[in-house]
Amino acid sequence: MLALRMKKPPTEEELERRKIVGINAETVTHVTSTDFPGHYPQEEHFWDINIFRDNLKVEFHKNDPLEVSFSLVGVDASIANAFRRIMIADVPTVAIETVLMENNTSVIQDEVLAHRLGLIPFRGGKEGLHKFMNFLKKPADGEDPQYVDYNTIQLSLNVDCTHNEDAAKDEEDPSKLYHHANVYASDIEFHPVGRQTKYFAGEDAIAPVNPEILIAKLRPGQSIHCSMLMHKGVGSDHAKFSPVATASYRLLPTIKIKAPILGKEAEKFARCFPEGVIGLEKVTRKEAAQKGSEYEGHEGELKAVVKDTMRDTVSRECLRHDEFNKKVELGRRRDHFIYSIESAGQWNSDAIFLESVALFKEKARKLEQQVVNMVR
Repeated sequence: MLALRMKKPPTEEELERRKIVGINAETVTHVTSTDFPGHYPQEEHFWDINIFRDNLKVEFHKNDPLEVSFSLVGVDASIANAFRRIMIADVPTVAIETVLMENNTSVIQDEVLAHRLGLIPFRGGKEGLHKFMNFLKKPADGEDPQYVDYNTIQLSLNVDCTHNEDAAKDEEDPSKLYHHANVYASDIEFHPVGRQTKYFAGEDAIAPVNPEILIAKLRPGQSIHCSMLMHKGVGSDHAKFSPVATASYRLLPTIKIKAPILGKEAEKFARCFPEGVIGLEKVTRKEAAQKGSEYEGHEGELKAVVKDTMRDTVSRECLRHDEFNKKVELGRRRDHFIYSIESAGQWNSDAIFLESVALFKEKARKLEQQVVNMVR
């Protein structure tokens, strides 16, 4: 029998090349992942947990309570998108679910006002919101829901608009002419019951994330009186339960300068990109003196160098100019995802991602159990 001749394993440079999505003037190429068994002859590419651990990286670029930016490297697009969808649809929060309207003489209809109230994000003690509060159990047909301290938060809004007797005679500003001309989220009152006084007291009390959210405008004689019930839910049921204002990702841009770009061309090339992406440096004496160097004889001239590709928006502006067509190669790295997450306020922005990882792990465990049951 003839022994099969094994192909040499791909070099690191070749593996990196396979990860790049080509960005051309009119087309995008190499969009499909190729690191799976059978694609390349005599290369296995079977999934290996040790290789996965070595390649997996998480690097934070910005970490504020309400906004976070980080890179997730070494995963497939399906996994990266699963985290994004879980953050939007499966991480639980609380929001106003029921509005009991007692008196509403404003120009806003009851159902519209209730909808506006439901979209206001609320904050509170992290332990109370995420550990103490549970989901409200859906009652059976004919049964009343059981409201208790661990599944329902009570709120109220009671505002009456009246004339301000101390306002100047020539005053035209409604906020000075009247009391409560504008109804803000800060006018909503929280009424703790039971063990809620332990978890939602002081700075941890339930309150709007942004107290200046405008709910309605009133004029003298108009009033809003209502009580509200807040429950725990997830974004897949309604967008008001989603913990994020935005949750998105993009692939890391790559810029490869294949031939020297010097002088005025270098300055023009830098203007084709957002500020900070391309830098201008002088050709050193060492570079200019090196025989066969592409910079030979150009000592002191400005040259274009890649500084920070993460700032790039991949506008392809440089590809519009003929002088750069053969000198630059644009792309995106297929396994490098740059996330941008803005929290609505109930979760810290980085905690939303960590919670999505925990939920993804639980989903995988349930799927594994279903597969085992199916095989049996």
